[in-house]
Amino acid sequence: MSKLWSGRFTEETAKSVEDFTESISFDYLLWRYDIRGSIAHAGMLKEQGIVTEEEASEIIVGLNEIKNEIESKEFEFDPALEDIHMNIEAALIEKTDSGKKLHTARSRNDQVALDIRLYLIAATDIVIPRLITFQKTLIKVAQTHIDTIMPGYTHLQRAQPVTLAHHLLAYVEMFERDKERYTDALKRIDTLPLGACALAGTTLKIDRKYVAKELGFSRISDNSIDAVSDRDFVIEFISNSSILMMHMSRMAEELVLWSTKEFSFIEISDAYTTGSSIMPQKKNPDVAELIRGKTGRVYGALVSILTTMKALPLAYNRDMQEDKEPLFDVFKTIAHILYVINEMFKHIKFNKERMRKTAAEGFSLATDLAEYLVTKGMPFREAHEVTGNIVKYCVDKSMDLHELTIEEFKAFSDLIDNDIYSRLTVEASVKGRKSYGGTGEVEEQLIRIREKVDKDWTEE
Repeated sequence: MSKLWSGRFTEETAKSVEDFTESISFDYLLWRYDIRGSIAHAGMLKEQGIVTEEEASEIIVGLNEIKNEIESKEFEFDPALEDIHMNIEAALIEKTDSGKKLHTARSRNDQVALDIRLYLIAATDIVIPRLITFQKTLIKVAQTHIDTIMPGYTHLQRAQPVTLAHHLLAYVEMFERDKERYTDALKRIDTLPLGACALAGTTLKIDRKYVAKELGFSRISDNSIDAVSDRDFVIEFISNSSILMMHMSRMAEELVLWSTKEFSFIEISDAYTTGSSIMPQKKNPDVAELIRGKTGRVYGALVSILTTMKALPLAYNRDMQEDKEPLFDVFKTIAHILYVINEMFKHIKFNKERMRKTAAEGFSLATDLAEYLVTKGMPFREAHEVTGNIVKYCVDKSMDLHELTIEEFKAFSDLIDNDIYSRLTVEASVKGRKSYGGTGEVEEQLIRIREKVDKDWTEE
C-alpha cells in the first residue's frame, strides 16, 4: 500500500526504514483516542461546511466500524503505515472515499498531541482513584493501631517511640501530595492542540471551540507552534510518577526490613511472597522488592523524555516519537503497583509485642527525660547535657533509664523527683506528645486526613 504522504516521492520507502521508523507496535494504544478525536474533527468540518453532512456521516460511521473491529481484535495493524493515525485513516479510506477529507485542517503533529493528552486524562482518572483507595486502606489499618507502639527511627537508629498509626499516616500524607500533583497536572493536560495543524495553523475556517467542547477540553492552545512541540505534560506526568515511586520505594524498603527476622515487625501473607528454589525455609518479600526495583524503571523514563526534549528546535521533530513507550510503561507500572500494594497491605500482620519491646530499648526515652527537666525550669541545652551524662552512666552500668534509683538520678540533678518514673514509659512518651501533628494526637490526625483524602468518606 502506498503511503498517504507519498505524492512527492519517486522511490518506495526501504523496508529497513519502515521497520526502524514504525510506531504502530506501541502507539496502537492510542487508537481509542485517535478515533474519538477524529469523530469530533469530522463533526467540526461538517459544522463549518468544509465537508457535507453526508460525508461527515460516512466518516463517522466508518470510524465507529473501525472502533468495533479493533475492540473485537479483527483489525489488522500494518507497520508499513507507520503509526496508529495512518492505520486508521487508511482503513477509513478503504471504507469510504469521504475518508480522504478527514485529514483536512489537521496534521499528524497536532493529532498525536491530542491523542496523548486524551490518553493522559484517562490515565490520571485511573491513578487518582487508586491512590485514594490505597490511602483509605492505610487509614483503616492505622485506625486499628492507634495504641500500637513502635520505635520511630532517624538515621535508621532507634530514636523515639511513636505509634504505628502515626507512622502509616506519614505515608498517607505523602500520597496526598502525590494526588495533588496529579490533580494539578490535569490543568495543563486539559488543553486542546488540534487545529494547530503542522505548526502554523490553517487557512481554512475551522472552529476549535467546537472541537474543544466535543472532547471536553476547557482550554485551547494559544500558540500553534507550542501546541505541536509541547511535551511538558508528558514530562510532568512521568515526573509526578517518579515522586510517587520514590514514596512507594521508601514504603517497600521498610516492608522488606520489617519482615526480616532481625526486625520481626510484620508478616506478609504467603499470597504476596515467594519461596526460594534452593532454600526451603525462605519466604521472600518479592512484591515489595519489585516495587522498590521498578522505581528505577520509572526514573529512567523521566531521564529518557527529558533527554529527548532537551535540545529540540521548534516545532515538531520525529525524536518526539520516543515519548510514548516510556509514558505507556510508566502508567502501566504505577497502575499495577497501586493495585497490588493495596491488596498486599490488607494482608499484613503486625507484631505488636515485638514493636513495643523494641520501642522501649536503646534509651528511646532520653528526650522525655530532657523535656522533664525543662518543665522543672532547666534550660534545654543544660537538660540535654545532663541527660547525656545519665545515658553514659547507664551504658557503663548496663542499665536502662527506668532502672536508676532516685538517688542515682539526683546525683545528676536535684530537679529530678519520683515523678520521673511515670514519664519513663513508652506509653507516657507517646501520649504526652500532643503537639499538633505529634504522635500523641494521632486520633485528631485521622480525622483531618480522612477529610483530606475523601470529603465524602464512607466505610466500605
